[in-house]
Amino acid sequence: MLGTIFNTSTILVGSLCGSLFKKCINDKYQTVLFDAMGLAAAGIGINSITNSMPDSQYPVLFIASLAIGSLIGHILDIDSKFNRLVSKTGDNQLGQGLSTAILLFCIGTLSILGPIQSAIHHDNTYLFTNGTLDLITSMVLASSYGIGIALAAPILFLWQGSIYLLAGYLQSFLSASFMTELSLIGGFLIAASGISILKIKEFKTLNMLPALLVPAAFFAIKLLVM
Repeated sequence: MLGTIFNTSTILVGSLCGSLFKKCINDKYQTVLFDAMGLAAAGIGINSITNSMPDSQYPVLFIASLAIGSLIGHILDIDSKFNRLVSKTGDNQLGQGLSTAILLFCIGTLSILGPIQSAIHHDNTYLFTNGTLDLITSMVLASSYGIGIALAAPILFLWQGSIYLLAGYLQSFLSASFMTELSLIGGFLIAASGISILKIKEFKTLNMLPALLVPAAFFAIKLLVM
């Protein structure tokens, strides 16, 4: 768990540093930071899409996943419930930044394979690398949205901790093909967050999160059938 603890700590440190920086800049520069964050998120998402799509063996799966997942999320109204919870902090914009942070921190190859590598091979290289990247990302996010971005840290800890504990069962399930499909869908969700931050089109990204469960269900059924 050392790697996960390190990764969680970097988000806390980055959020603190970024929030201190936020207090030192004028309000008129906040728009610049929001635009930069939106462009960065959109770019990361598009990069994940373009890298994963050529390797996808199931070209219709991501379309079905986004459609089914978004419908489920809309029925459950995840976005509104999350924003109502976050609004209790007194920051109405935090929900958007926090949802983007959770996607960036949790839905990535390093964040998923890292705990498995740590549990089975006692190798924390992936998690140390991921933690370093998350340090920078959390600083940038917190400089725009404030210290509330630190709330993503316990979510990451629970996410990676669960994968760590279930590593023995998940190792055979997390095939290269599954990770490709997950990265592809994750790329669309991150890109959607970036577009929302830029105010080009408002996406309720959290309502789209169940899309990540569809390929998991597909590959689980595929394993059972085989």
